[in-house]
Amino acid sequence: MSKRIAAALAIAAVAALPAAALAPARAQALRIALEDDVGQLDPATSTAFLGRVVFASLCDKLIDVSLDLQYIPQLATKWEWSADKLALDMTLRQGVVFHDGEKLDAEAVKLNIERYKTAPFSLRKSELQPVKAVEVLEPYKVRLVLEQPYAPLLGVLSDRAGMMVSPRAAAEAGDKFALKPICAGPFRLIERVANDRIVLERFPQYWDAGAIRLDRISYLPIPDTTIRLFNLLSGNVEIVDRVAATDLDKLRADPRVKLLSATSIGYYNIVFNTGNGELAQKPFGKSAKLREAFELAIDRDTLNQVVFNGEFVPNNQPVLPDSPYYAKTRPMPKRDLARAKALVAEAGGGRVAVRMYAGPDSTIQRVAQVIQLMVADAGFDLTLDTVDGSTMVSNTSKGNYEAAFAIWSGRVDPDGNIGVWLSCNGFLNWGKYCDKTLDDLLTRARTVIDVKERAELYRQAAEIYLDFRPQLFLYHPKWFWGVTAKLEGFRPHPDGLIRPQGIKLTK
Repeated sequence: MSKRIAAALAIAAVAALPAAALAPARAQALRIALEDDVGQLDPATSTAFLGRVVFASLCDKLIDVSLDLQYIPQLATKWEWSADKLALDMTLRQGVVFHDGEKLDAEAVKLNIERYKTAPFSLRKSELQPVKAVEVLEPYKVRLVLEQPYAPLLGVLSDRAGMMVSPRAAAEAGDKFALKPICAGPFRLIERVANDRIVLERFPQYWDAGAIRLDRISYLPIPDTTIRLFNLLSGNVEIVDRVAATDLDKLRADPRVKLLSATSIGYYNIVFNTGNGELAQKPFGKSAKLREAFELAIDRDTLNQVVFNGEFVPNNQPVLPDSPYYAKTRPMPKRDLARAKALVAEAGGGRVAVRMYAGPDSTIQRVAQVIQLMVADAGFDLTLDTVDGSTMVSNTSKGNYEAAFAIWSGRVDPDGNIGVWLSCNGFLNWGKYCDKTLDDLLTRARTVIDVKERAELYRQAAEIYLDFRPQLFLYHPKWFWGVTAKLEGFRPHPDGLIRPQGIKLTK
């Protein structure tokens, strides 16, 4: 893109922002530029990662996650497993009220969990499936009774299934709750214009009001990375998310802004169709040897250097290398072109044609193009089909694909990074990969609370899926936020969420 075109686009973007966003920011009014719209603002129906960014200010959860990925109190002050691990008792914070004045108590928690489990429109049912009952023990103490031990439950309650909404508002709104979400977070919704802005204002009755220094937060979807950066440097926003790796040096050198980062628990991967329809019967879908050759043709370190200036974390597994659940017996393989060619020959020889979906984002396109060049050296003719996210999900779910470049935002509990893709009934198992031994290991891992015992189960699981390669894990991104130099108190978090507690603007 020429400088002239970039400048014109940036000016157009500024003109397109709402007047409230262009006006000089009030002392404690924060404007955040996001890469896209945030989707549904009902924790029961939300699927978009950016929705979780807004929820961090709008809807408190029973449990939060610390910077070092430990579970910490939020609306629940403490919790305890029963001796048989078939019940989780939670003590609730007293004095919490929802944005409509309703109080949070054990009965409200019970109604929330039951809504997530039973509402026809709820997307949280599978996450809470092992919870068979919710019992009110005391006004501020609740028990979740389980069908079987379920280690991921704490992680589930630290995400959307743990966000508490006003039972009265939820009952009145039904499946329209997203239009006017009423939660118990530090900010409440006052305005939303689809694909334009979401505006929140401080909730005076918030239980931790002393931690909130901002009066208002506006979330502004600006898809183009260049335009987002222009708005930051021009003072039209105070935070931009997902700064491109190519823009990092520019921000580091500019005294008007600061660059903040955190290594993500999410990952980028390629999902292969190995069992969903006719396309799974093509040579690449049927041959584990060809998929191994495909991986051995890729140099993850070079990919990281070429596209991300060496800033990201190359990896071959769905958890970070320093995680206790990382299988150390299966480290990331280096590029081995000779071995890759030999495997292609063993599989039948000749050029191997493969088609792969990749999103329209310019960075994703660069990654896909570099992979395309790398695997060509081993005998693969990789064709790239550019599709938007919704089209990709629709096509892959139907089996209308061979390979798809996918992104996962990551979860603290390993089951949320592994089981959703690789379990026989995983809701993101587009390729219908199913190995009964692997499924048994993942099921057992969900029932084990002890970390060491659980890690061994995941190690055994890794030996299976890393050999069969129903998907190819590539790297963990780093979250990069560009912020005004006047911003203080923002703590970059591995889950990518912007928590407003402690954030303030200086003059």
